[in-house]
Order: sequence, then C-alpha cells, then structure tokens
Amino acid sequence: MNRTANFILAVFVLSLTICPFSIADDNSFKPIFDGKSLKGWEGKDFWSVEDGAITGQTTKEKPTKGNTFIVWNGKLEDFELKLKFRIVGGNSGIQFRSENLDDFVVKGYQADFDSAGNWTGTLYDEKGRGVLAKRGSKVVVDENGKKEVVGKTAPEKEILESIKKEDWNDYHITAKGNHIVQKVNGLVTVDVTDNQVSDAETSGILALQLHAGPPMLVQFKDIQLKVIE
Repeated sequence: MNRTANFILAVFVLSLTICPFSIADDNSFKPIFDGKSLKGWEGKDFWSVEDGAITGQTTKEKPTKGNTFIVWNGKLEDFELKLKFRIVGGNSGIQFRSENLDDFVVKGYQADFDSAGNWTGTLYDEKGRGVLAKRGSKVVVDENGKKEVVGKTAPEKEILESIKKEDWNDYHITAKGNHIVQKVNGLVTVDVTDNQVSDAETSGILALQLHAGPPMLVQFKDIQLKVIE
C-alpha cells in the first residue's frame, strides 16, 4: 500500500472515531413532508402549507371546538423522529404510536410543547393516562401504571433557556420497545420506560396537534423519520 492510500485510510478511520454517526445512519433519516404540499397528510381545513412548513391555525372567527390533528399516512413502531417546530400562542404536540379515534381526534403518546413554556418537553398520554413524565425527569411506569421518578435528565432551567420563543426549535423523539426519549434543542427532556403493558402503545400513527382554546398558530418543518429495525 503506497503513502497516498495509507493517508486516505488513516483519515477515514479518524473520521469514524470523531463522528458518532456514519454516513449510512445519516441517510437512514427520510423526509415525510415535502415542504410544498400536504401530500401524505390528512386533517381538517385548519391545516395548510405556509413558508415551507405544515401550518395549523385557529382564529377568533374560526376556532376549533376540540383538539384536532393532522395525521401522517403511515405507521410507527420503533423509530427516531426529528423535526423543527414553531408556536405562537396556545399548546401543541407531536402524537406518536397513537390511535385516530374519529374525525381527527387522536389518542396516545404526545411529545408536548406550548407557547408559554409550561409543557415543552413533557411526555403526555392524550385521552389516556395524562402526564407520564415532566421535563427534566427519568421515569419508570410500572405494570399497574404507577410512575416513579428514578433520575434526572437535563435541568429544567437549561431546557427553558434553550427554547426560542415564537421561533424555530428542534424536537427529537426516539421510541424503541417500551423506552422513549425526547430531546428539545439537543437536551434530553424526558427518559421513560413504560412497563404498563395494558396501556403502553407499541405501534400507531403520527399526528400533529392544533389545540382548542384561544387563537394560535403552530408550524412544523424538516420532518425526518428513521425506522429502527
């Protein structure tokens, strides 16, 4: 092997050591929103595409009577999801492994966020068990539904300080088996092990929430999904 080949091999090995994600891992994230249309998504007429983002909006003249969702035409089991979100007023969330009950009413796991910063990073069970883990906590849910805080994740103060109000923020959700980890702007907000077999969701839909209440606007873009085999 000549000097040039040795140099190239050394650079390649060094790059794998420095970077924890391989090129194959990066490529395994696939876009599920084209940035131009709602192709592959379905919801009521509160939803549109504005500025390259899925946009949900209510107004004083056009409120929603209850929480309503736009649903992706696909199914989640074990996965990683990355997206950017922006919210002005109100509350929203990312439903995953959930169930579309009827008329875009959804039940199941929700990675929560809101404009006031009270809920951003929380793991919530919509129309189910309620709050499963508050941000900043590592939680184990036992077989009877009892929630035990067994540790901490990122400090709540750091999570709040990372949030850019009425601007774009990053959400990263990983769900593998009964283990769920949520990150906001790179900080782990919750780490949950859900052992309540009767209520834990192992598969289901992905949906985005528009909350009932005062007028609000929520946007989602750069939605990337990786299936974990």
